[in-house]
Amino acid sequence: MNGISIKRPLSPMRVAGICIAFLAVLLAAVVGSLLLGTAEVSPDQLWRVLFDKPGVKEAVSLIVLKIRLPRVILAGVVGFSLSLGGLVFQALLRNPLADPFILGVSSGGAFGAVIGIVLGLGFSFGIPCLAFAGALSSVYLVLVIGRRKMGMESSTILLAGVIINAFFTAIIMFFIATAVDDRLHSMLFWLYGDLSQSRFGETAIAAPIALLSFAVLYSFSRHLNLITAGEDTARQLGVDVERAKMICFLVVSVLTGLVVSFSGLIGFVGLVVPHLGRMVFGSDHRLLMPVSAMGGAIFLIVADSLARTLISPSELPVGVITAFVGAPFFIYLLKRKGSGWGGSSA
Repeated sequence: MNGISIKRPLSPMRVAGICIAFLAVLLAAVVGSLLLGTAEVSPDQLWRVLFDKPGVKEAVSLIVLKIRLPRVILAGVVGFSLSLGGLVFQALLRNPLADPFILGVSSGGAFGAVIGIVLGLGFSFGIPCLAFAGALSSVYLVLVIGRRKMGMESSTILLAGVIINAFFTAIIMFFIATAVDDRLHSMLFWLYGDLSQSRFGETAIAAPIALLSFAVLYSFSRHLNLITAGEDTARQLGVDVERAKMICFLVVSVLTGLVVSFSGLIGFVGLVVPHLGRMVFGSDHRLLMPVSAMGGAIFLIVADSLARTLISPSELPVGVITAFVGAPFFIYLLKRKGSGWGGSSA
């Protein structure tokens, strides 16, 4: 019988305590990432720059405030959003493999970005706009193909997402095969996740929307608990399952499309982090949602720090790091502890 497994009784104090601990780790990850890079920045210099103290060279201030800080913030917002999206998709579809990549949202965004690169548009405005439009187009197609008269059937939505993902991927491969000069490099780098173009303008857009989306989704945390346990059970307990699924699906899709338009395709965040949270903290979304969101932010900030420093002064796409770290670690945990899914299936 499907059910929700909670390791300890959940209380507001326990949720608050765990969230505070994750916030502390997140802060440490941010500070560590600001210190790391090709150019050395000492803790004293970082303190002086962040709190506008005298005695810091202009070059150091420029590196911290104009290059590293917006990139670290964007990495946190993207990780926060992708992990949150993966968690909600897994609950809505009752499938542990569901994430924005499998449902075609990310591939739609990638299609728009590749079109922008082919047209010679810039990363500051044109490419993100086309990527966002591509992601929304993918969502629309999934809903048109996947919805039936009976409502949002999970297996139908999942299959529709797989079809759309394969379709957009084929188009992207065509453009890569016919691309020449530096456009091929731009396409490949973007398709594996690229945070090097981050600016404060992007974080000013993405961060408030991510927080608002989290607030909306968290209001459905009890509904997600019941949907995960079984849609028939949720209906018997008074949940409007179709309405809850539609609202959550649209919110997560728009959020994912937005962050993908700024960051490129970054895999494993929406798959690994929610599973780790579920293994450690149980499946109650009132706790799992903030844990997964902040865990995703921490994971991607650390991964981006490695991407910037492993082959310095060059850098790797951050998606390469998430795949290298995420895949074997995920396999190890599955062999040791299982999926922690409690028997749910699509």
